Amino acid sequence: MGARMGFKDHFSRQAAAYSRHRPSYPRELIAYVAAQAPRRAWALDCATGNGQAAVALAEHFDAVLAVDGSSRQLAHAERHPRVRYAAALAEQLPARDGSVDLVAAAQAAHWFDPARFHDECRRVLAPGGVVAVWTYGLFRGGDAFDEVIDDFYGRVVGEDWPPERRHVEQAYRTLPFPWDEQETPAFELVTDWDLDQVLGYLGSWSAVQRWRERTGGDPLPALRPRLAASWPSSGALRLRWPLHLRLGRA
Repeated sequence: MGARMGFKDHFSRQAAAYSRHRPSYPRELIAYVAAQAPRRAWALDCATGNGQAAVALAEHFDAVLAVDGSSRQLAHAERHPRVRYAAALAEQLPARDGSVDLVAAAQAAHWFDPARFHDECRRVLAPGGVVAVWTYGLFRGGDAFDEVIDDFYGRVVGEDWPPERRHVEQAYRTLPFPWDEQETPAFELVTDWDLDQVLGYLGSWSAVQRWRERTGGDPLPALRPRLAASWPSSGALRLRWPLHLRLGRA
């Protein structure tokens, strides 16, 4: 299928886990991004995954078109009356020229072909339309927890991260962004998760999936007792995820 050419599918195998375990984006972030659009008619969410950003944007727009190259991801995406899902790539958007007020990509722009993606944004955006891409970094939960997570991230599954992960580590500053870029406020994603939720999230990592495929095993059972050793008696740990937003206008 032509639309899938060049598609780097790191998440179809764990689509169900991705849908269950990915954190939701702050309402303040979504409201800020929506407020920058010239109108509130159409938003387009690229590489929507489980539909988190699309459903959140639907609270601010008349309609949202949410696309993803993975049919398995779309099968697990959250439904909403103002969200329409379509199997398509960010580099080949199924939208008319000049019809879209906002093109968004949440935790996904590092997978795109930058030149083709931005060409498509120029084509589909209405005058004054907005491009917004954001990512979150590695969560932080306290010194002992962070030490274990950093070791797991770098030493255990480090070689299994796709090369595009470096853009996330560098807060998207290394991604090409050929727009009239605006200065944006700082945002933070905060969750209160138990140990099972953390392990479920880690299981959705592309690097963990590649580790499993490469070794035939699973790195998470050995990680559980290491995390449990520093887990609070309350059962929930507050995690903070730094968010990095880039936003520009056509």
